[in-house]
Amino acid sequence: MKWIATTETAKWEEKVIVPGAPSCEDKIILTGEKGQTIKGFGGCFNELGYIALSKITTNKKEQILKDLFSVEGCNFNFCRVPIGANDYAAEWYSHDEHEDDFNMEHFSIERDRKYLLPFIKAAMEYKNDLALFASPWSPPTWMKFPKVYNYGTLRMEPAVLKAYALYFKKFVESYQAEGISVEQIHIQNEPFADQKFPSCLWSSEQFQIFIRDYIGPLFAEENIKAQIWLGTLNGPEDMTFGSIMKMENYNRYVDNILFDKEARKYISGIGYQWAGRADVERTRESWPEIALMQTESECGDGRNSWEYAEYIFGLARHYLRHGVCAYIYWNMVLEPEGKSTWGWNQNAMITIHPETQEIIYNPEYYVMKHYAHFIKPGAIRLEISGHWSSMASVYQNPNGELVIVVQNALNHAQEITFEGNGTNFTVMLDANSFHTFLI
Repeated sequence: MKWIATTETAKWEEKVIVPGAPSCEDKIILTGEKGQTIKGFGGCFNELGYIALSKITTNKKEQILKDLFSVEGCNFNFCRVPIGANDYAAEWYSHDEHEDDFNMEHFSIERDRKYLLPFIKAAMEYKNDLALFASPWSPPTWMKFPKVYNYGTLRMEPAVLKAYALYFKKFVESYQAEGISVEQIHIQNEPFADQKFPSCLWSSEQFQIFIRDYIGPLFAEENIKAQIWLGTLNGPEDMTFGSIMKMENYNRYVDNILFDKEARKYISGIGYQWAGRADVERTRESWPEIALMQTESECGDGRNSWEYAEYIFGLARHYLRHGVCAYIYWNMVLEPEGKSTWGWNQNAMITIHPETQEIIYNPEYYVMKHYAHFIKPGAIRLEISGHWSSMASVYQNPNGELVIVVQNALNHAQEITFEGNGTNFTVMLDANSFHTFLI
């Protein structure tokens, strides 16, 4: 058995489980029921992340990539890439800004050769079977009303919709030509929010029509292997106050699409992030046959505090306990304070100080490693009960190993007993700590 523990002052320490300790009443108990199969963990390849990596020595850059993608590190195997500019791009762009280029004759991923493709290919040196999912933050501006990156919506005209479906096809094929597998297309990042950065509002009916009548049939006819996902949904929220998000009824939005059988037959899964956290359980209850994933970890304020890491640890547990097959971090690497091009600083797993060449592994690096290092692709989540079930999750790897991931969110040390699969042990968990047990 292996036990790894992390506190604010002591990161990734191996501890010893003393056999024979008496059981306590505060337990994690396996119920015998099984949950979803885990596909994996990862982060998003962003331009500002690669720019930060490019400012340090080759040895330090390689160590960071190893710590993110190798089996000795976080072992990330499933990551996100933007289609065109996202909010952590150096500048705004799309892959075809030629007005009315309905046949995509000018489509090009040339911009991605500057930052994103080198970032991905560097990661693949440590994870050669790395898979990606991709989503746009904005369509090409000429497809929108008004014609801007950071506002508006897609023009619902047949010629535009047909061209936009072709845009996705070209993206998948262009990346495939680079030896990079895009396994999933998520139609729109955060369709409920207008933002300062590239964004685009989508109604339920727009998703329904575009998937059913355009991208779905095109991918099927052209035998495009990438799956089509309804995502990445930052909602809907049934009630909200003081938010930039539009208030939407969950069933009127999501179910309106899924009850359309012709649209649903093209949808392989649903990706949720941010306010979508509240919808995962509802979707799992109503549509258990549809795969779910978490597509973007919430990003904090750039201070990379221990308190926010505690929140993210619990957020990962929430999504995983409610059926997602993957959990995706946002910025893996950034410069100090996580400075963006649009005014909001954000957290990162790893901070790079270009001037001093100092590398800081922030608390959220260890949050992700506590899950991703141990839980292997193909693992099955196991249902649990007991007093610790709100702070824990349990998985069985394909080789039969058990992985127990637990947080002690209390301000004092607390004893815990695990019971299941013929295993019984009791340990004391430090206050405000993260733990993984491998059995």
